[in-house]
Amino acid sequence: MKRIITFISCLFLAITAFAQKGEVTVIKDPLIDSLIAKRMEVYKTSGEVKIGKPIVSAFGYRVQIFYGSDRREVFNEQARFKGLYPKLNTYLIYKEPNYYIRVGDFRTRIEAQRLISELRPAFPTLFIFREKINAPNLDTTTTNDQK
Repeated sequence: MKRIITFISCLFLAITAFAQKGEVTVIKDPLIDSLIAKRMEVYKTSGEVKIGKPIVSAFGYRVQIFYGSDRREVFNEQARFKGLYPKLNTYLIYKEPNYYIRVGDFRTRIEAQRLISELRPAFPTLFIFREKINAPNLDTTTTNDQK
């Protein structure tokens, strides 16, 4: 008798386990899709990189031109640097309690050292850091001077 009851209860459990069908409904804010699209757009168009061009990064060197805890002073130094060297990218890093301004995307330490030699009179505290850099933009316009 115990075997029959056990068999029937196992059969009942197996049937109910397979009979459970359901539907999952995802409720989300429509702004999530727009945020995802915006993030993809930012990654595609960071800096002067054109849409559709992949952003490749590797390890390289950047020059730290300034650090301090006063936000206004840091932004003023960044603006002063951009006025002198508009083609070089600047990166603002915040590690509590200081802000750091690092510039350039150099593949070799020698390139970063050349920039330090130029900047020494205007920016007295300069350091070279090895970190992930953005790939430099290559000029795709070529002239055909050879005939």
